[in-house]
Amino acid sequence: SDFPLLNAVLLTLYIMLFIYWLFLLITIVVDIFRSHDIGGFAKALWLLFVMILPLLGVLVYLIARGGSMHERQVAQMRSQQDAFDAYVRQAAGSGSTADELAKLADLKAKGSISDSDYEAAKAKILG
Repeated sequence: SDFPLLNAVLLTLYIMLFIYWLFLLITIVVDIFRSHDIGGFAKALWLLFVMILPLLGVLVYLIARGGSMHERQVAQMRSQQDAFDAYVRQAAGSGSTADELAKLADLKAKGSISDSDYEAAKAKILG
């Protein structure tokens, strides 16, 4: 208490370390459930180990399975991106060839495109 500024700095450091610890603990719990290469019983044991003895459990988990945590996270993100891309392609829908030709004929009938543009676009759609 002779150095109130030092106490404030130490308190800030402790709070930051606690937040980092919580983030690490949550990341490990999520990784336990995300992992497809271990069964349900092993997941339950890892979870109990991490929850009952947090410091030792986190250290052992990082040593035993920490190297593949990034690979599982990247695989999960890639799978989500592929699902999103498939959804966007499905929602945008390119339409069938007949729909494209009907739109093209409508544009020609309205006079928006010339005969040569119509033939070129028709060849592109069909060919």
